[in-house]
Amino acid sequence: MNKPTAEELLPPGFAEAVLRFLEDHPQGIGEFALLRHLAGAFPDSVFAIPGALREPLQLFQLHFLLFHGLYRLSDALADSRRELSIEALCIRLQARQEKEPALQINDPLRSYYLDWNQWLETSADDVTRLLDDFWRGRHEPVTDAQVRWARDILGVTAEAGMATIKRCYRRLMMQHHPDRGGDTARGVEINEAYLILNRYYR
Repeated sequence: MNKPTAEELLPPGFAEAVLRFLEDHPQGIGEFALLRHLAGAFPDSVFAIPGALREPLQLFQLHFLLFHGLYRLSDALADSRRELSIEALCIRLQARQEKEPALQINDPLRSYYLDWNQWLETSADDVTRLLDDFWRGRHEPVTDAQVRWARDILGVTAEAGMATIKRCYRRLMMQHHPDRGGDTARGVEINEAYLILNRYYR
């Protein structure tokens, strides 16, 4: 069975749609806002598969495909002296930064997301291990910007403790969980916000 290529999975017009959306949002947008936009813009693509954000491997593959496409687009913008700032919480179109070409080429995140074998070879077990690492706090500490974003998503103040955060999380998931007819991307945002604050308070 032939394995899919990025060219087969990225819908025609992906780059143009992303550019237009980012030009309309010069302050930048989050990953899930962009995924929602792409699902609406390309209803027959992988970005619009119902429930794709619920299963860990599919979520990883969708995230990887998006970032693969974004890094390719950023490279293609070189002649226009523009590039993309690519982070999960803020994807933004900006003037290309002056830097040595070697620094760009050796960017580890860029190299990772442009290596399509990562998409092809990452299994459900691999994703489970990544999530386990996340829960054990092996990753870098969360940033202040991530904590502020997470509090905004859950609607809690800086004074709120984990007991309050858990109550807000459960209430929001009751409202927005995909299995209850809620918006899938919104449910993922709520989960991510809770994970961030859980790591922060530990």
